[in-house]
Amino acid sequence: MTARLSGTDLTLAYDQRIVASELSVSIPDRSFTVIIGPNACGKSTLLRALARMLKPKKGAVHLDGGVITALPSKEVARRLGLLPQSSIVPDGITVADLVARGRYPHQRLMRQWSKADEAAVTEAMRATDVAGLADRIVDELSGGQRQRVWLAMALAQETPILLLDEPTTFLDISHQIEVLDLCADLHEAGRTMVAVLHDLNQACRYATHLIVMRDGSVLAEGRPAEIVTPELVERVFELRCEIIQDPLSGTPLIVPECRGRRVASPA
Repeated sequence: MTARLSGTDLTLAYDQRIVASELSVSIPDRSFTVIIGPNACGKSTLLRALARMLKPKKGAVHLDGGVITALPSKEVARRLGLLPQSSIVPDGITVADLVARGRYPHQRLMRQWSKADEAAVTEAMRATDVAGLADRIVDELSGGQRQRVWLAMALAQETPILLLDEPTTFLDISHQIEVLDLCADLHEAGRTMVAVLHDLNQACRYATHLIVMRDGSVLAEGRPAEIVTPELVERVFELRCEIIQDPLSGTPLIVPECRGRRVASPA
């Protein structure tokens, strides 16, 4: 079966600076795919290309069999949602109004706000636990609250595919888990989720499909338990480690070696 979202022989660049070349990826349908790798390896650049925010210099991104850059913008926005790494909040906008902007792709000249729009916004706010913040000004919220509001706006688009660029950045650990648990719930409900993460242990815990990048290339991909090894971690991150089973999730848990001599195991 052909994946709904894929990229083939991509050359990605900012002006004349090539970030990746001959890069091909295929996002498994209904997966929770996580893209990981060291800083400046091309993770976010790849996500931007998949979201049609960056046009490849070569190759093509395909969405439902069509070249994504050839599809109408609103058509793409009805199939694919994006939570960018940083978002600018309009001055003075309330939570409810910001989430409602997620319905823009569904508006028509002869079809404005409807009961379906209202239901989608209500459900998105319920799912992200921001309904109680509806009348609050977004700028007044905490980082974790604002991230949930942006996610609610993306959910209000009602797209089957949702891309998230470093959704846990600048959040404390409790809010990181809160956001990732919500993403896992959305995946279990049937959405295809694609996220860029920095934390390898979080990626192993939540991903059903892992894409491991370095220097603009994919070095490995597959289920975390099948591909994450000490050798791979050292090759990608230049970090020596041991891998044990996470006692709670059963997924791979990366334990970096200590500086200096190895600490002896307790008797």
